[in-house]
Amino acid sequence: MIRLEPRAAPSKLMAMLSPLIAILLTLIAGALLFALLGQDPVEALRVYFLSPFDDAYMRAEVLVKAIPLALMGAGLAVCFRANVWNIGAAGQFTLGAIGAGAAALFIPAESPFAMLAVPLIAGALCGMAWAAIPAALRTRLSVNEILVSLMLTYVAALLLDWLVRGPWRNPRGFGFPQTNAFPEWAHVPLLVEGTRLHVGAFLAVAAAAGLWLMMSRTLRGLRLRVTGAAPRAARFAGFSAAGDVWFVLLLSGGLAGLAGALEATSIVGRLQPEIGAQAGFTAIIVAFLGRLNPLGALLGALVLAVSAIGGENAQILLRLPKNVAGVFQGMLLFFLLACDSLIAYRPRLVARRRA
Repeated sequence: MIRLEPRAAPSKLMAMLSPLIAILLTLIAGALLFALLGQDPVEALRVYFLSPFDDAYMRAEVLVKAIPLALMGAGLAVCFRANVWNIGAAGQFTLGAIGAGAAALFIPAESPFAMLAVPLIAGALCGMAWAAIPAALRTRLSVNEILVSLMLTYVAALLLDWLVRGPWRNPRGFGFPQTNAFPEWAHVPLLVEGTRLHVGAFLAVAAAAGLWLMMSRTLRGLRLRVTGAAPRAARFAGFSAAGDVWFVLLLSGGLAGLAGALEATSIVGRLQPEIGAQAGFTAIIVAFLGRLNPLGALLGALVLAVSAIGGENAQILLRLPKNVAGVFQGMLLFFLLACDSLIAYRPRLVARRRA
């Protein structure tokens, strides 16, 4: 039998290097996978990981993909550090898009509220409201937030699908399930002409930097770190567990809602069923790849964005299945968790006792 025994002093150096080791192992496993699919491993890896940097437009697309991942990943990193497991960022992302869409579609252009900040704020508030449901159920009824937040993701997706096929459907949409295009005032300004890179990049960097300062330099950050690492010590110190649960869930839900609002008002320009809520699940990998550090989530978001763009290029250029990016992301998470487990625990062979 193999038994995992806790290490007396886990290596801090290996903890820092484990994301790089996980990426290297993913590359090796990916090369083997491409070979099994009949592709040249070197050329396939080049297409997958280097083609996203071929020109200025593709490099901008990497940043566009990274913006919502960085926002959600930074919020989830704080949530997970506090030992609160918000698995429903995808649903909060969807509600954020719905909130932004409602503001953009139903606020008249001549209204004094017809300004970009309103859809973004509406999206963040809707994400917070959706995250408040698992927060209330956990603090009031001790319901597991993992299951509640995850199941609410599917409720949010069905709500969006009903809206774009029903009351908000564009009557001149030629049968496609989508809303009217958002008015010009509700579109996020672009940063680079000829690309889709928008000012959400600044919001992502500001959010990650602000959360890093909070976690490392404030009493609130200390409370969250202590609550996550040593709940009993936090109770003896008089920290409110319920208050921390509410804080981190509303924080992560608000950032996920803001990410959804940015996606709807910048990339899509209208509401439709495929608004990109899968990014909410990818953001979980981003948080772990960033070592549950908000600044690390920026780097993790870039890595996963390259994977997403590379997967699209591999689908076009190599005619590989469209789910190849999901396979790579799954392998990356597997190797990352395996590395973390081996850093904290030592495998040991023990003889099985006979009855």
